[in-house]
Amino acid sequence: MSKTSVVARNLKRIRLSEKYKARREALKAAGDYEALQKLPRNSSPTRVRNRCSLTGRGKGVYKKFGLCRNVFRQMALEGKLPGIRKASW
Repeated sequence: MSKTSVVARNLKRIRLSEKYKARREALKAAGDYEALQKLPRNSSPTRVRNRCSLTGRGKGVYKKFGLCRNVFRQMALEGKLPGIRKASW
């Protein structure tokens, strides 16, 4: 389980990136990079980290499911993910 402060910080980054999305696109299209630098640093979408929706783990996250590999495997074995089953050939 990740620290709640780290998860909260990432949620703040997500909100800021959505808030400034239109303004960033307009400044990029106009080529005004000086005004772009004056925007908050955390408003950049590249600073947002994909995290597990249940545990907050930052590494090994499947984007399609929003879960880290550990939780994904556990839920798949319990049958909580529809259409997912263990491979055998």
